[in-house]
Amino acid sequence: MENYQEIIESGRLEQYALGELDPAAQAEVEALARRYPEVRQELDDLLAGLGVYAQAHALTPPAGMRERVLGRVLADIKQTGAPVAAAPVAPTAEVPTMRVSASNPHVASTAAPVAAPAVRRNGWAIAASVALLLSLLGNAILYTNWQKTSNELTVALNEQTRFANATQVMERRLGSTQEQLHILRSPNEYKMVALAGTPAHPTAQARVLYNKVSHRVYLDVAQLPPLPAGKQYQLWALDQGKPVDAGVLTAATTAGEDMQQMKDIASAQAFAMTVEPTGGSAGPTLNTMTVIGNI
Repeated sequence: MENYQEIIESGRLEQYALGELDPAAQAEVEALARRYPEVRQELDDLLAGLGVYAQAHALTPPAGMRERVLGRVLADIKQTGAPVAAAPVAPTAEVPTMRVSASNPHVASTAAPVAAPAVRRNGWAIAASVALLLSLLGNAILYTNWQKTSNELTVALNEQTRFANATQVMERRLGSTQEQLHILRSPNEYKMVALAGTPAHPTAQARVLYNKVSHRVYLDVAQLPPLPAGKQYQLWALDQGKPVDAGVLTAATTAGEDMQQMKDIASAQAFAMTVEPTGGSAGPTLNTMTVIGNI
């Protein structure tokens, strides 16, 4: 069995106030209002509030609108041949407020019975329009906030990517530094070969650290002459007088900024460096020899 709270929350009172119920459903709501004082009070509040809303948003028709509309209707009736009884134009009645009383279960106001549902429907349309506008405004605000959050997330992800890349670079540099430090602190494992400048380049200096067991070769540049465009320094290992390619120098190594691991060399008695085309040559260009040193 329904209680008054369920009736209030069911939405039927609002439908009644807006004129959306059929006669049987209206009679049922009115019976419930007579049975429960709380339902009676809620229904009265709804009807009163709807009346206030309709009056607050009512539009005053332009002057002469009523006469023009009535004249057009009368003209249409005359064209159809229907008899028209002359009657004075009644003044426009105010929209009544529908009330339900205990003494009369039906609508108390009998004036303009057709106009009241129309006002209710107009009030419902206005309320629906306001709800739609509020919904659109809310959606616009939500979209703006979502777009702002999305942009902030993109910026954060870009910052995270840059930070990760920088971290990887620092880790590689740290690993290289630690390896170079180990090489410099292991004189028993690596033989240091000083490379002195040739007569054409007396100020050039470099050194090779060579491990005869692991065959690893590292090059550390102190000073080298600037290179012309399209040229690159190349290191050679001399084994029994035969030059063996030990690799080309990077720009950082040439500038003395880093120690570079070169190609592994199985056997060598000396090392030399020449200037070759970018990418290196199969054999050394002897007249460009810059530094040389014996083990």
